[in-house]
Parts: sequence; structure tokens; C-alpha cells
Amino acid sequence: MADHETNAKSMGLRGKIRAREAFRHIANLLFPSACAGCGEIVAMPGTLCPRCWSSLRLIERPYCPVLGIPFAHDYGDHFLSAEAIADPPPFRRLRSAVRHDGAAQRMVVSLKFHDRTDLAPWMARWMQRAGEELLADCDVILPVPLHRWRFFRRRFNQSAELARSLARLANKPFVPEALKRIRSTQPQIGLGTRARKRNVDGAFRVPTAEEIHVRGRNVLLIDDVYTTGATVKAATRALLRAGASNVDVLTFSRVLNDDGRSV
Repeated sequence: MADHETNAKSMGLRGKIRAREAFRHIANLLFPSACAGCGEIVAMPGTLCPRCWSSLRLIERPYCPVLGIPFAHDYGDHFLSAEAIADPPPFRRLRSAVRHDGAAQRMVVSLKFHDRTDLAPWMARWMQRAGEELLADCDVILPVPLHRWRFFRRRFNQSAELARSLARLANKPFVPEALKRIRSTQPQIGLGTRARKRNVDGAFRVPTAEEIHVRGRNVLLIDDVYTTGATVKAATRALLRAGASNVDVLTFSRVLNDDGRSV
């Protein structure tokens, strides 16, 4: 009797597995996986076609230990970039997964402006690889917030989608309400460095009720793109004023000149 029940359970399990495989096969036929960069059909979701993959430029060591700016040569673990020396950031470390061009730029645009929130988990996996040490050291993960009116118009925050996926991958607390954008700001696109800084100065605040998530904690701040850093620097200062021990920054992409310097 026991053997009969075991066999029945085994057959039932195999039947469920076959049913799931059949469903997945049908789903792939009806909704084939598309390249995350251009939409061309690919074998697996979240992957890139050969053309888009060849355009992707990962940011890898050697790089500045503070700003993550890639170096042409390995100068040692403690060699700082000229930018980190001349203008030290308020955050402790910055890492980005890829350069903001080619397929990476198209993915950011699709996530941000075309409601492709399905890309966030795949983008987060690349960020996890780039920010492994930051994720290991952090106590909480939070996104750069949108102002409530922009959130109302867009319906989601692309940085929060990335942060949520990263928190799930790293098994870390996700606290999206710990930082607020308290005034509406212009889009940073098209603004110069000084204008970007003025635009976001004083734009962020940690609500008193949320300070418990920040005070004495190592915070990992997530954004989609790093350009001049004005936004994440302003957000970092707000977190430090609220008592954060340290703030690290992790983004999906980063705008760099051809010679590897920040814009």
C-alpha cells in the first residue's frame, strides 16, 4: 500500500512537471523572448542578441575605489582618480554595472519611459555583480525617490524597481519610504553641472518617522544612471544628516567620456 501511494505521488509530481514544461513551451511560442536591448527574438528572457551584447561595455576593475571610474592600467587598490581627490563625494563608494551607451542606454530608456518594468530584475542581476562588495556591506537598500507628482504621472519609480529586485537578490531590507523628494525639480537632462547641482540642492529629506531605518545604518542608494552625480550627492547628504553611518551608491549605467572620465 505504501509503495502504491509513493508511486502515485511520484507520477503526480512528474505529471505536474510535464504540465509546467508544456505551458512554458506554449508561452514561448505565443510570447517569444525578446532582446532586452532591441526587441529581436532571443532564446531566453532578459538576454541580449549578439549585436546588442557586442555594444555592451561592462565597467570592471581596475577602477577608482571611490568613484568607480575605470583605469586603463592597474595602479593598485588604493590609487584614487583625480576627480575623487579634487572633489571628494559625500558618499563612500560608487559602482555602476555598464557604460551608458548602446544597448545599456536603450534598456534604461525602455525601463524609464516605456514602462518596461520587466527589465528591472535582469538589470539588477548585472548591478548585483558590479556592486557585490557594496551589497555585502549594506544594512538597507533604498532608491532615489521621485517627487509625488512625477510618480503620479509615471506610475512607478524606475530606481525603486531596480532597488526592489536587488534587495530580493541580496536578501536585504528594502525601505523605499526612507527618503523623500520634498520639492519638484526639473529633469536633469540637458542641464549643466552647476545647474544640476542647484536643481537638486535641498530636494531630499528623511522623514522623522523613517529615521529608524537610516540612523546608524550602512545605506545602499540605488539609481538608474549616474551622470554628474548631483542627484545622488544631494540624496546622500540628506541621509547623512539623518544619521546614516555610510552611504554607498550603485547604478545600472554610468555616463563616461571616451577616455573613461566622468562628463
